[in-house]
Amino acid sequence: MKAGGQAVTLFLIEDDDVDAMTIERALLKRRLANPLVRAKDGLQALDMLRSGAVKKPYITLLDLKMPRMGGLEFLSEIRSDKALKESVVFVLTTSDAPEDIKASYEKNVAGFILKNSTAEEFLTIVDMLKGYWKIVCLPTGP
Repeated sequence: MKAGGQAVTLFLIEDDDVDAMTIERALLKRRLANPLVRAKDGLQALDMLRSGAVKKPYITLLDLKMPRMGGLEFLSEIRSDKALKESVVFVLTTSDAPEDIKASYEKNVAGFILKNSTAEEFLTIVDMLKGYWKIVCLPTGP
């Protein structure tokens, strides 16, 4: 799928291999050939974004509970970084804690999605993302 004529990269920041594989399978099942780039924690994700390893336009799927640097800390870092602050981020997590939801939206996430790790649920998430990037304009500049 493309946004503004360019393929949208999905940037998955997820430490759980099973959840990452489930998302990959859902993309394949929906026949979406978009690039998928994965980081296993917030520190690795920051390095990848700052090095240009994640091509624009991209949408980030962010887990909150990760080693080294969790999702909320990652969000704080990118929102304070001039080059990254416009990143489109969906939180994809098992946490339904009201404080996590509130803190995420305070850091300007595009959505907060609860995951239960079922294959059908991941297909629904992929369908939602496909619809999202079909109708929105994503940042593509430097």
